[in-house]
Amino acid sequence: MGFLFSRHAQRGVVIELTREALELVGALQMGANGAPFLDGQQSDPRFDRPNSGRYWQATSAHGMARSLSLWDENLPSTSTTSADRWITREVAGPFGQEVVLLERAVQIGPSDTRVVVQVAQNLSDLRAAGSAFRRELGVFLVVLWFALVLAAWLQVKLGLKPLQKVRHALSSLHRNPAARLDTSHPREVAPLVEAINELADSRERDLVRAKRRGADLAHSLKTPLSALRAISHRARAAGSIDTANDLDRVIAAAAAALEAELARSRAAAIRESSGDTQCAPKEVSERIIGVVQRTESGSRLVFDVEVDDGMTLPIAADNLMEVLGALIENAARHARRRVRVSANVSAGSSDIAVEDDGPGLEISEEEALMRGMRLDEAGHGGHGLGLSIAKEITEATGGVLSLGRSSLGGLRVSLRWERGA
Repeated sequence: MGFLFSRHAQRGVVIELTREALELVGALQMGANGAPFLDGQQSDPRFDRPNSGRYWQATSAHGMARSLSLWDENLPSTSTTSADRWITREVAGPFGQEVVLLERAVQIGPSDTRVVVQVAQNLSDLRAAGSAFRRELGVFLVVLWFALVLAAWLQVKLGLKPLQKVRHALSSLHRNPAARLDTSHPREVAPLVEAINELADSRERDLVRAKRRGADLAHSLKTPLSALRAISHRARAAGSIDTANDLDRVIAAAAAALEAELARSRAAAIRESSGDTQCAPKEVSERIIGVVQRTESGSRLVFDVEVDDGMTLPIAADNLMEVLGALIENAARHARRRVRVSANVSAGSSDIAVEDDGPGLEISEEEALMRGMRLDEAGHGGHGLGLSIAKEITEATGGVLSLGRSSLGGLRVSLRWERGA
């Protein structure tokens, strides 16, 4: 930019010097001695002020005429001056100045005397103007750069703002997959939102189908297991005790494996579909206890429910029904006289516990379960399968299952959900 400005300014100076030179040629006359002289006065007053930066000089073979601005100085002569056109060059001029010099050989007077006409302009003003322009241009470019950076930042910030909303909406969708993204977005983002909602719908349909297939599998396997139990009863009635015992062990193992895998499937489905749900644990506990009390093991026990009416837990009622059902059934099977269900809410968590006065678990069994080992696989029977199912579903809903010794003397199974989890 500075170079272009200098070129443009220099062309302007050359045009101005050409006009001055033509005016000078028109005013030159030849004296009797063959020397040129100026008939009149130049229009530019700088020619009359010494060391003004604007100079002219006319030279013939017999003499010279020059502007007052040259004083005692001369413009440099050359032997290559053209008579066909004006020649421009930069040379060392008067007063130690560097000048742009315009010159041409012309014919003056009746005898067509050859006269070299020269007009010059000091370059220092031109170069000072170029330097000032470059400085101002530099400041302007710096300001422009900051303005462009700010504009780009604003464009990116404002342009990505709809995507930030989509990101926050995706976080909500992760916490509650039943929800969908709001469709009130700019049209540039709308196709993305629609695609995400379609993907969420497709995933939900897949989960529904998976649950249905799991339920169908459970029902389809229960019939063969029931048939095997009937065969076991007939074998036992016929006196084949060993065969019946073998069948019972196989049936129990198959039923346990089926229940465990179904629990895993349900837990996976819960992880995908659980949202911001709440349920009242007292109502769920009382419904389960009402069923367990009708069983042989539950009819002889005392059940205590120490849960406030208004308390809620961050888990769906059907999931809590399955967890507490497994735990209360286990407790009823091993308790001597009493089973207790208690719950409380603190500033940081919601807790519920199922306790019994039975023999409890050995330390090795507790450690095995907390390491993630299924106790039914480890060969411990008893509490194992129910605890495994409860642990899978509890963790799928964001909770934690822990084991301990109850004040009743038996096993205490505690479930905890942290606030905001």
